[in-house]
Amino acid sequence: MSSFFRAYLNSPVGPKTTHFWGPVANFGFVAAAMADINKPPEMISGNMTAVMCVFSALCMRFAWVVRPRNHLLLVCHASNETVQLYQLSRWAKGQGYLQLKEDKTPST
Repeated sequence: MSSFFRAYLNSPVGPKTTHFWGPVANFGFVAAAMADINKPPEMISGNMTAVMCVFSALCMRFAWVVRPRNHLLLVCHASNETVQLYQLSRWAKGQGYLQLKEDKTPST
């Protein structure tokens, strides 16, 4: 186990590099979005949430293409994408964009 840890510690994506600490810092976006889940949808900025969705999608692509492949960054931005899309759906429902159509059949 010691050799595995030592190999990871000195790897190109290990904790001695920005390939590790960048994603760790980016988990702050995920934590902030999760902390806002219980806030009312009126407080959500639709523009900023949409920008965060695009940002995370682009960063997921980058994390997959960059060599060495950065799985931690990919997981970080996949988590952020999930939470931000949920927040965007809450905002859209609060704005009335995602309302279910009422049944138009006459009642007897």
